[in-house]
Amino acid sequence: MRFNVSSTSLSNRLQTISRVQSSKNALPILDCILFELSDGTLKMTASDSETTMITKLEVSDAEGEGKFAIGSKQLISSIKEISEQPITFNVDANTFAIEINYQNGKYNLIGQNGYEFPMPTGMNEYSRSIVMDSQIMLNGISRCLFAAADDELRPQMNGIYFDMTPENVTFVASDGHKLVRNRILSIHADEPSAFILPKKPALLLKAVLPKVEGDVVVRFDDRNAELQMEDYVISCRLIEGRYPNYNSVIPTDNPFRVTADRMAFISALRRVSVFASQSSALIKIHVDQGTLTVSAQDLDFSTSAEEHIMCEYEGMVMSIGFNGPFLIDVLNSITSSDIVLELADPSRAGVITPAEQDENEDLIMLLMPMMLKD
Repeated sequence: MRFNVSSTSLSNRLQTISRVQSSKNALPILDCILFELSDGTLKMTASDSETTMITKLEVSDAEGEGKFAIGSKQLISSIKEISEQPITFNVDANTFAIEINYQNGKYNLIGQNGYEFPMPTGMNEYSRSIVMDSQIMLNGISRCLFAAADDELRPQMNGIYFDMTPENVTFVASDGHKLVRNRILSIHADEPSAFILPKKPALLLKAVLPKVEGDVVVRFDDRNAELQMEDYVISCRLIEGRYPNYNSVIPTDNPFRVTADRMAFISALRRVSVFASQSSALIKIHVDQGTLTVSAQDLDFSTSAEEHIMCEYEGMVMSIGFNGPFLIDVLNSITSSDIVLELADPSRAGVITPAEQDENEDLIMLLMPMMLKD
């Protein structure tokens, strides 16, 4: 086999799909990237056995067809150091000896039989599909991912829940302390369906989608999902189990509404959280008419901080405690200039929403409170 390919294009694609590989693989060949040459197109595949990522490149002067695998670390490290130029692969189909020629030199590598590389399981006959704009999917995943859990006892919480109905598509993630529900009103499914996307393919999508234009075709059955983009395909095993009823935990009767500047709130939290106890990260939020006070203290080291920001609030004077990093994560996942914090009492969850929702979007974030000592 022989073909020519752009060094920069090849390097970029290899670095992207290699993100799927695990540092500890049960099969040694999963440390490799699979190359498949057919009809002038080079298909490259990386996998960790549960998640697989595929990309394709057009090549020139192609001769022959077949599969071979190359160790990813050595290949990626060597290719990325070559400046933009055409490079030539010569592959011996019998011994898998590989010679890579470029302008000023060559590399000699030994590959492996590509037919030993495990491929993802196909969809069953009951698979369904839905089409989403790539930027809508990117926003949905980006706003939810931080809230997904790492809980071995409740694995169904360790991903993003896609809840699809004829009315809308909803992205949900929760770890029991925080919850994000991002409802997209412009996408409609033919019939109600749902699946839980694991964290790893969600992270891969977050990295790839900014480079993608157009639509993402999502195909899924009861065990697997396949996400097809313009230049990439991600296949993965879905998380099995029933996702909790997320709507039942979102308060609908929080009567006290605080409206504040989001960036001013984040800046105050970052400054004050330096003085919070390292064990609890407790931040106290005190609201009075026109003023929101952010404070923290560490009794072990006799340090404390307090900061005031302007807000819109009419209601009873109230103090509530939140985990500082969690609250910062929630505010960072909102893009509007102002946020609304809806409260009922210090023992019930706070609901945080953008003051102005994006078009065709209904975003709600929930954060459980922490007990105040005073």
